[in-house]
Formats: sequence, C-alpha cells, structure tokens
Amino acid sequence: MDSVDTSSKPAPKRFIQTRSKLAEFFLMLHRIYVFILRFFKEVFLPPYEFREVVRQCYETGVRSFTLITLTGFIVGVIFTKQSRPSLTNFGAESWLPSLVSIAIMKALAPLVTALIAAGKVGSSIGAELGSMRVTEQIDAMEVSGTKPFKFLVCTRVIATTITIPLLATYVAFIALLGGYLNVSQNEGTSYATFMEQAFEPLTFVDFWASLSKAIVFGFTIGIVGCYQGYNSTKGTEGVGKAANGAVVTAMFLVFIEEVLIVQIAGWFR
Repeated sequence: MDSVDTSSKPAPKRFIQTRSKLAEFFLMLHRIYVFILRFFKEVFLPPYEFREVVRQCYETGVRSFTLITLTGFIVGVIFTKQSRPSLTNFGAESWLPSLVSIAIMKALAPLVTALIAAGKVGSSIGAELGSMRVTEQIDAMEVSGTKPFKFLVCTRVIATTITIPLLATYVAFIALLGGYLNVSQNEGTSYATFMEQAFEPLTFVDFWASLSKAIVFGFTIGIVGCYQGYNSTKGTEGVGKAANGAVVTAMFLVFIEEVLIVQIAGWFR
C-alpha cells in the first residue's frame, strides 16, 4: 500500500511577496506612529530651541514669500477670469466677488499654499535631514550628548505649523486683490464694494475651517519631510528619495485631509 505524502507544499511566490509587502507596510505605519509620538513627547520638554524655531520660520516663510505672493495673485486673477463667463450666461455678474471669496477662503488659499510648501519646504527639509543622516552628522550629534531630534525635527515641524497658516492667510488676501483688480477693470467695482460683497457670504465656520486646514497642512508637511529625511538610508540615493518621498507623501496627505476637514466643517454649518 502506497504511503500518503503529507509533506506541506511551499507557499506560492506571489503570496510570500504580498505577505512581505503587507508586513513592511504595517511596520512603516508603526514607525510613523512612534515618530509622531516622539515629537509630541519631546516638543514640550526642555530645552526649548526658540532661536532655531525662529530661524526655521524665516526659512519656511520669508524665503517662500515671493513665490507665494506671485502664485496667490495669479490664482485670484485666473479664477475670476474663468468664473465670469459662466456667471454672465445667467446674468449674475454681481455674484462674482462672493463666488471668488468663497472659493479662495474656503479651499484655494490653504490648498495652494500647502501644495507650494510641500514642493518647496517639504523637499528642502527631506533633503537637508537626509544628507545629515547619510553623512552621519545626526549620529555625531547623538554621540556628543545633544538632542538632534528636538533640534532638527521639533523646530522644523513647529515652524511649518506656524508659518503655513500665516502664508495661507496672506495668499487669501493677495488672491482677493487679484480678483478685485480683474473685477474693477471689467465692471468698475470699487474696492469697498468688492470687499463688502466678498465677505458677506462668509461665516465664522468658514474662517475657522480654513485656518484649521492650514494648521493641519503645516504640521503634515513638517512631520512628513522630517520623517523622510531623518530615516533616509542608502547614501546619496537616499537623499533624493527622501526629498521626493516628502513631496509626494505630503501632497497626498494634504488632499486626504482636505476632504476630511471639509466633511467635518459641513457638520457645523
């Protein structure tokens, strides 16, 4: 009588690869969780690097001022020009200031600011910390007894969380200025009339939701850029991957947070 072969067959290669990728994904989520938890733990403990926070606010905000100004003005002008034909078809040109202000204050200002900051600031943070990691500067700081996480990570995240809302507010008013110039050129509307019509449909919830978006976006850009750079590997190749990963991940998370905050804000209207 032939014996029955009870030996287990090897798992398919595709199944092993899928299981390995899932394990790596959940391991990455755990590392991100530990990284964020470490930030909230160390940010409230002394020593406080006020001078470095101010320097990072300068690097994040003032160095982005020209690009932010130009982009905000162009957004206001283009959105106003593209919205006019649609309103003209319905004879509702007088609603143009209200439409522009609603779109800019509710969505465009914080979103455009976050996307620009993700591309400029996020990549800069990822590349800077990544180069410090691969050249072992962070390891040298740890050996010397300093706290590189507080000095490098906490200061940058605080700076982006502070400056992105300020930049978003500035972009909103610059975009409204661009919209006013376009409306004034075509309809001859005065500045006082334009601003009165622009702010009439806005509520406190709208301003609060816009500010909340900017704060969350700023924190996300800072923490993603720091995480990518602080944990980069593989030499100079890792620096490029850290910068690229910081931009792509931050932009993706910004869109996800935009949807969530809009949904939450809708519950209070």
